[in-house]
Amino acid sequence: MNEILAYLKPGLEQVNSFIDAALRSDIELLDSTNRSLREHPGKMMRPILALLVAEAAGQATPPEDTYRYAAATELLHNATLLHDDVVDGATERRGIPTVASLLGGSAAVLIGDYWLQKCLRLILGARRETDRVLRLFAQTLGHLTEGELLQMQKSTTGDTTEADYLRIIYGKTASLFESTALSAAISVSAPEEVVRAMGDFAVQLGIAFQIKDDIFDYSDASEALGKPVGIDLLEQKITQPLLCALEQVSPEEQKRIRGLVAKIADQPSLADEVSAFVKEHGGVSLAIAEMDKHVELAISFLNVLPDSKQKGYLERLARFVGQREK
Repeated sequence: MNEILAYLKPGLEQVNSFIDAALRSDIELLDSTNRSLREHPGKMMRPILALLVAEAAGQATPPEDTYRYAAATELLHNATLLHDDVVDGATERRGIPTVASLLGGSAAVLIGDYWLQKCLRLILGARRETDRVLRLFAQTLGHLTEGELLQMQKSTTGDTTEADYLRIIYGKTASLFESTALSAAISVSAPEEVVRAMGDFAVQLGIAFQIKDDIFDYSDASEALGKPVGIDLLEQKITQPLLCALEQVSPEEQKRIRGLVAKIADQPSLADEVSAFVKEHGGVSLAIAEMDKHVELAISFLNVLPDSKQKGYLERLARFVGQREK
C-alpha cells in the first residue's frame, strides 16, 4: 500500500483539494468541525480505488471529473459514518471522539447532511455523464439505507441467513465501492464492457473488505479500528464468522445459538458464550477462506483490462484488503 499511496500522492492531493474546498463554510461551528474531521481522513480507500480504476481503464492522466467523482464518494462515505454514529450511539471512530458524542446527535445528522449535499454539488459540477453518475449515487444511497435497516431488523430476531448477510454488506459497503469504480470508469469514457467489469470488481472488493472488518470483531485487532472487541455481537449482528461456525453444527445447536444472539440486548454476558462458540468451531478461519474467495473473484474481473502498472496495483489493492491489520 505504501507504494500505491506514493504513486497516487498527486492525485489524492487533488481529491483532497476538492473535498476541502467543498466543505468550507462561514459558519464557524460547521467549518471547525469539518476541519477537525478532515484531520483524520481514514484510509481513503474509495478515492484510491477510483484513481486506479480511471487510470487502468482509461488514461494515465484522468480528467477533472475523475477527481470530482472520487471526492464525492469520500463525502458520501463520511456522511453515512456521521449518521451511523448517531444510530449506533458510537462515542469513538478512528480512535477519536465522534461528532455525536461531542456536539450531540442532532448536530451530527445535520453535518452529515451537509457532507451529502456537497457530494451532490461535486457531481453536478462535472462535465460529462452527470445525470448517469447522479442516478448511480442516488441508487447507492438507497442501498446504504436498506442495508443498515435490514441489519437493524435482523438484529432483533437472530435469524440472519447467508443471503441476508450478503445483502446487508452489499448495501452497507460494497454498493459504494461499486459506484466509486463505475463513476471512475465512466469519467474516462471507458467501454461499457470495462465499466461493468470495474463495477463487478468493486462489488467483490467491497464484500471482502466488510468481511475483513467483521473478522476484526472477533480479534484483538478490533482495537486498532477504534472499537472494542465483540461490539458487533453486543449489537446482535450475525456476521460471517458466526455464520461459518453455525454451518458446522446441527440445526438444533444453530437454533440455540441464534436464540442466545436474540437475547444479548437483555443479557449482554451471552455475547461471551457466542464468541467462544465461534472460536471453538473455527468461524474466523472459515470466514477468512470465504473472504479470500471474494478477493480472487474480484481479481478475475481485472482480466478485461490491458496489462499495466495500474492494473497490477488494483490486484495488489484487492490482496491488501484481505491482509490488512486495521
